[in-house]
Amino acid sequence: MKLAVTMELHAYWNRLRGARSAPERNDVDPGAIRGVLADTFVLDFDEGRGFPFRIAGSRANAIFLKELRGLSFLELWRDADRKDLDSILHCVADEAQPFLIGAEARPAGLGAVGIEAILLPLRHHGQTHSRVLGAFAVHAAPSWIGLVGAGAITLTSLRALDPPSRPESAGDGAAPAGFSLRNPPRRYKHLFVYSGERRMT
Repeated sequence: MKLAVTMELHAYWNRLRGARSAPERNDVDPGAIRGVLADTFVLDFDEGRGFPFRIAGSRANAIFLKELRGLSFLELWRDADRKDLDSILHCVADEAQPFLIGAEARPAGLGAVGIEAILLPLRHHGQTHSRVLGAFAVHAAPSWIGLVGAGAITLTSLRALDPPSRPESAGDGAAPAGFSLRNPPRRYKHLFVYSGERRMT
């Protein structure tokens, strides 16, 4: 995790959840994250609609030069990456597993920009298959931000964050019970979880 936006949101989510695998949606106080609120979003866990944005902050909208509310999260990504993002979101909900995602935007004829995104499970009436809290942050805002939309973004890296449960015997970086980066649950066998950068050809 490299950027202040994702670090702050993850730290806040971590404080909210305490010993739970994920906090309740109603626990989230927008005023407590006012500094990064413009970068954050909430997704509806609705696979049929491509996991639409329920709300999205102004800086998240500015990256894509459009109002994201109601739009599909999957549609922001290039076609080749959408199956992986679908699996990531199912893992966020099924395993209450937070993920850090690296992406790249490269509008035609313009310079590339790195994007760091975070996906954090939320409970809604006790269920994790309803809402996902997230944020987009750019590594260095290029001159075209706010003038040109990012277009379809490319998945470049992926890392599972700290475990959904924190047994006393486990260290801070321990993998969650039943989840392995090398051997993900059967449902996610096509999902290649990786922590380094990958080159796109």
